[in-house]
Amino acid sequence: MTSSKEEQAVFTFANALNVIKLKHRPPLINFPEMWYQIFLWALFSSVFVHLIAAVIAFTTLRKHRFGKFFPVFILSLGIFAPMTSGVVSSASIAFVYRAATMEMMPLYALFWGVGQTLVSAAVGFTRILATL
Repeated sequence: MTSSKEEQAVFTFANALNVIKLKHRPPLINFPEMWYQIFLWALFSSVFVHLIAAVIAFTTLRKHRFGKFFPVFILSLGIFAPMTSGVVSSASIAFVYRAATMEMMPLYALFWGVGQTLVSAAVGFTRILATL
């Protein structure tokens, strides 16, 4: 009963704080660990951007009767968007790396995750979807 080393490898999700610290870790090899790190960076960067937008919205609309509650919707969008489209796009990126049998450095996961947030912000600012 011999099995390959890859089948015996046990995957455990890294602590979210270890992902943020970018401490020296070996390259990401398995699909789940690639997906998880890319997804976490997309989630963290999206929440950061939406937190800034919520603070700006609250400071400008704090005296408005209903506008002061608008930052809650902004923050919920900052969490909900990566939970839907971020999961799928992170999985597609991790699938391409895994199918090509490429290793991913944790820093590349940061670039892919923050890149997803930047692309979605660019699409939102340019209103490119409204022209279709």
